[in-house]
Amino acid sequence: MSLLVSFARLLRRFRRNRSGASALEFAIVAPVFLVLLFAILETALMFFASQVLETITQDAARMILTGQAQNANYTQQNFHDYVCSQIPALFNCNNIAVDVESYSQFSQITFSNQIDGNGNFTTNGLGYNPGGAGCTVVVRVFYPWQLFVTGLGYNIANMANDQRLLIASAAFKNEPFMAGTPCS
Repeated sequence: MSLLVSFARLLRRFRRNRSGASALEFAIVAPVFLVLLFAILETALMFFASQVLETITQDAARMILTGQAQNANYTQQNFHDYVCSQIPALFNCNNIAVDVESYSQFSQITFSNQIDGNGNFTTNGLGYNPGGAGCTVVVRVFYPWQLFVTGLGYNIANMANDQRLLIASAAFKNEPFMAGTPCS
């Protein structure tokens, strides 16, 4: 009987003692808080990278829009190098892919899906055709962004290996610059 009474006293004393409650509550909440914090930071960084890619694409598209790329006889590699020269340390130039297509009017524009059935980025169908004066042109820049916080039901990847394909595009009609053949 005395063993049962002393055990009951021990339980009551344990119930009243709150000295470790904060540490226990923190241990329960901290992992969830940290995962949420890192997910927010990663999402913000991805959106920032996407906006930087948009800015780079608009700058590069201006080279075609004004006829500078056509007058300088840019090849696909020259244009890729120009895009890479605009890139900050946020991106790896080796992973950047550029597509430039020319159309006679906006209603003819079509896009291909650059993610294959296995969830990998494919460069099939990417080309370089900046068109002449008055042509409708679409410039697209692709970058596979690596994600790190993909667990606990939060996964914004749209490719295999926890990557998200960032795509920036610019559609415009070339200015009537002197060189080049006008679109028919």
